[in-house]
Amino acid sequence: MHMADALLSPAVGGTMWAVSAGTIAYCARKVRTDLDDSKVPLMGVLGAFIFAAQMINFSIPATGSSGHLGGGLLLSILLGPYAAFLTLASVLVIQALFFADGGLLALGCNIFNLGFFPAFIAYPFVYRRLIGAQQTRSRMTMAAIVAAVIGLQLGAFGVVLETVTSGLSSLPFSTFVVMMQPIHLAIGVVEGFVTAAVASFVYKARPELIQFSPEARSTGSRPVRGVLLAFLAIAVLTGGFVSWFASKDPDGLEWAIAKVTGKEELRAPAQGLLGTLAEVQQKTAVLPDYSFKKPGETGKDETQPAGQRKNAEGSRLGTSVSGVIGALVTLALALLIGFLLKKRQQAV
Repeated sequence: MHMADALLSPAVGGTMWAVSAGTIAYCARKVRTDLDDSKVPLMGVLGAFIFAAQMINFSIPATGSSGHLGGGLLLSILLGPYAAFLTLASVLVIQALFFADGGLLALGCNIFNLGFFPAFIAYPFVYRRLIGAQQTRSRMTMAAIVAAVIGLQLGAFGVVLETVTSGLSSLPFSTFVVMMQPIHLAIGVVEGFVTAAVASFVYKARPELIQFSPEARSTGSRPVRGVLLAFLAIAVLTGGFVSWFASKDPDGLEWAIAKVTGKEELRAPAQGLLGTLAEVQQKTAVLPDYSFKKPGETGKDETQPAGQRKNAEGSRLGTSVSGVIGALVTLALALLIGFLLKKRQQAV
């Protein structure tokens, strides 16, 4: 559901940049007041895990489309909404700058659509209400599926509104929304099952790591370091090897665009702000589309939507390098954010 710059006007993209930047600043202040020592390394390894997980597109049967884990709900369950939003923003910044996954103008939209709705709507008002005081496996699964579906539905609807408001494409609201919402319903169900499985593992191993857990003060049978290393190992394995087998079908957004317009690719203007941002992204994207640059290539062709054509052209080696480097860089960035906030907390 990563939007490309071709879908957005500078006014809409700039507005969402401001909204997301303001939300990041607010979350940073909130995290600084209640950040504990265990949350800092957890932010890092979970950021790496979500980066790698988003490389894995899974096919949606009988549609010709695919989807991937958003991660906002899972991060909220394990970190709380404020640290979750900061961590997911770190993932999306790394994806846009170094892998050309999502446009630079669209970065504010992508952070808001993928981060705000699960962290501040689906998690507090759906997941926590449904989970209640007893976090059984069945309740966690049910709550995660419902919350993930609602979060993705809101995010998909946000994409439609931002695109139609921009007025750059010929995508009509009614047709576009009819295509976007059902396909992201299916993706949300899969995300819900994955979220529940991961949260259940953490709850069994270290229940105190689950936000607002009734057993928040108890400790599990496994050391925290073991849980952290497990997430990091899965991230490296997923990005370095499992990513080879990601679906090559267009993701939900590209699929919806193709159904409405007959083509997956929308061209962005080569001049003005969009052209400038495309040139910047070509220079910063060292591994565009999660693959090595071809000889003489300066970066990703921004006439194509920045999104989910992972593994389409790159070699398996390029995919593996992208997955491992991306996960480690995200780990470093999320850790840096956590340590800086912790240091400011101690200084105050």
